[in-house]
Amino acid sequence: MAVMMTGGEAMADKASDTLKAAFTKELESVDSYFNSAREGVILQRTIWDGLIYLNQATGKYEGNLATSWKWVDDTTLEFKLREGVTFHNGEEFDADDVVFTVNFVADPANGVVTQRNVNWMKEATKVDKYTVRIVTKGPFPAALEYLAGPVSIYPNEYYAEVGPKGMGLKPVGTGPYQVESVEPGKHFVLKKFDGYHDGPKGKATIGTVDIRTIPDVNTQLAELFSGGLDFIWGVPSDQAEKLAATGRFNVVNESTMRVGYLELDAAGRSGTDNPVTKLAVRQAINHAIDRQAIVDNLLKGKSKIVNAACFSSQFGCEQDVAAYDYDPEKAKALLAEAGYPDGFAIDLYAYRDRAYAEAMLAYLAEVGITANLKYLQYSALRDLRRNGETSMSFQSWGSYSVNDVSAITSEFFKHGAEDFARDDEVKAWLDTADTSIDPAVREENYSKALRKIADQAYWVPLFSYNSNYVFSKELEYTPTSDEVVRFFHARWN
Repeated sequence: MAVMMTGGEAMADKASDTLKAAFTKELESVDSYFNSAREGVILQRTIWDGLIYLNQATGKYEGNLATSWKWVDDTTLEFKLREGVTFHNGEEFDADDVVFTVNFVADPANGVVTQRNVNWMKEATKVDKYTVRIVTKGPFPAALEYLAGPVSIYPNEYYAEVGPKGMGLKPVGTGPYQVESVEPGKHFVLKKFDGYHDGPKGKATIGTVDIRTIPDVNTQLAELFSGGLDFIWGVPSDQAEKLAATGRFNVVNESTMRVGYLELDAAGRSGTDNPVTKLAVRQAINHAIDRQAIVDNLLKGKSKIVNAACFSSQFGCEQDVAAYDYDPEKAKALLAEAGYPDGFAIDLYAYRDRAYAEAMLAYLAEVGITANLKYLQYSALRDLRRNGETSMSFQSWGSYSVNDVSAITSEFFKHGAEDFARDDEVKAWLDTADTSIDPAVREENYSKALRKIADQAYWVPLFSYNSNYVFSKELEYTPTSDEVVRFFHARWN
């Protein structure tokens, strides 16, 4: 890819107080409970609020729609709610909104996309207008992490009327930005909410945020130079280096909680004759890929090799697990041991980072595995995976920025639709860890699960991601390591 250089000095749209940004991935729905894309998380934190807020600078929870909270018992959280808050449509915020939202999303019949984010909640009950209790299905020590992240509160009257489809077209929240218009999957215009409450997020300073979906990075770069965009992120490292060299933009690299991995169908959901049902084959694939070379040459920045099926900062992310060094000769020997001395052919599915996927194809080919790349839209690939139709796929997961192993390992190894291991022992350990209030018990059981996942090579853990943010010199913004773009923290210089 080549960075397009144009003459003249592109200026940000500071005069009209409009920040022009781009999404790379087409967003299925703006309703945050009915998409699982990072772009959806970004809009969720912008348009809606949760009961509590995790301060990225201090690592401490602060009251947002709630002002205080306490554990009444092992399964009951009580919240005192902030008074005087209104939704973008003028509805008053109170306990009824919390009760309605929680009881709606916690009901599996309503089909929230990422069940792990909500299925730990049994119900919410109203104590009085500004007091509410959330009851969990069992002890769930990570509750505050989820309530500070993916669990947003919706207006009960409006949501009861329009449902997920209506919320996706005309979103209404209490967040620092309200939605002026939505062209599904293509264009989102946000306006500063002048009635925003004095919560920990702080009020937005830029009047309008105009976001267009532009899948092609080169097109984004061309618009950045012409002034059609002020802010992009997820820029490939080679492009970011060239942009930094021009001196015309702010180029900032930041680590993220996102990890990349190859998902292998050890359980044979896509067919019992699938080679990756054999342990030696899965181990061979792990040894075949030079992860450090991919990090050094493609990701660069703050990315690191990952060995466990989690992100290192997450509670319970055991690091002392089996690690598979790059060893193509060992990979060939393992393939021969498994009955594939001449290798085999297999489909490799992917939805992002084509250059990384193609590098892995080359490494697999060196040991005799002919991988046919099937590059799909995220939603299409997700549906195939949930139906058990993929034998090997290149995936990434950002854990909704929840700093707990339950947000990743438990999402993919507890016999859900995207579990390709179906290991009862692993599931039992994760169940125990997810529901114990004793941190030592949690760590012990997460450790057992993660070690077996590595021993059995259910995944090929690859690397952590970093993100390159490129934005106008007229703009001031500090990225955070949770991979959430907070437009309400951006301001003009």
